[in-house]
Amino acid sequence: MKNAVEFLTGNLILNLSIVAWALAQIIKFVVTLVTKRKLDFRHMFSSGGMPSSHSSFVSACASSMGYMYGWTSPHFTLAAVVAIVVMYDAANVRHAAGEQAKILNYIMDHWTEMKPALFGKELKELLGHTPLQVFAGCLLGICVGLLGAWRFA
Repeated sequence: MKNAVEFLTGNLILNLSIVAWALAQIIKFVVTLVTKRKLDFRHMFSSGGMPSSHSSFVSACASSMGYMYGWTSPHFTLAAVVAIVVMYDAANVRHAAGEQAKILNYIMDHWTEMKPALFGKELKELLGHTPLQVFAGCLLGICVGLLGAWRFA
């Protein structure tokens, strides 16, 4: 279907990746609304939370490339390697940075003396993802990538 390809970027694989990212962000907003009973529109564009939009984005790209170009093609290989690196980073490096931000925020909240100007701004704690959040984002991306490639390629 030509309209699906022309819709956002003119590139079906990029379009599917963007759709997977957008769905993850919308789901993240809904999960926050349901679990915390809080209408927080910042979750529509922020990192962290359930599901991982980074994982959805790269998994949609890799799965649609695998479907369209073959599971043994260099295209899929490159996309899969990049997806694995992004998901590893989301679940490990960025998650650890978020944990460090929690500790630093605690220290800043309990600072007994006058705070230096550096401590005036709270650090973002929701940077990374738990393995479950990465897995959920990955599944979402694979579903969008495969279904979209199957339907529109």
